[in-house]
Amino acid sequence: MNRFNLELSVGVFVLLGLLAMAYISIRLGQIPLGGGDAYHVTAIFSTAGGLQRGADVDIAGVKVGRVEKIILEDYEALVTLSIDSAIELQEDAIASIKTRGLIGEKYIRITPGGSDRLISAGGRIREVETPLDFEDVIGQFIQGKI
Repeated sequence: MNRFNLELSVGVFVLLGLLAMAYISIRLGQIPLGGGDAYHVTAIFSTAGGLQRGADVDIAGVKVGRVEKIILEDYEALVTLSIDSAIELQEDAIASIKTRGLIGEKYIRITPGGSDRLISAGGRIREVETPLDFEDVIGQFIQGKI
């Protein structure tokens, strides 16, 4: 009976460890459970400049979504954003690719517009600002063009 109790406690301990690892993986990976309430919009940038799938989408510094996918379409970056369904984007909203800090990760900042018309699910953010390419700026500075 003593051996059975030992095997049972080891089994329970291993099971709890696996559950803890799964929970931590889901939390760190920011995987939404249950799909979440979100809708998709797209934005076309001339360059995605280091933007990654899963990057945050912010409005006023508050996370409102994430980057779902980035593909090349007509030699431009077509970025699909998953936006929280509680957030309504105006037709004249502006999407910008920004960097957290000097060399931090890239994210998308949405500046709300003033229009009464809203972007529906599957719609497109028409106003975009491409990211500042620090390598180009430094190169121009070295060459004396700035």
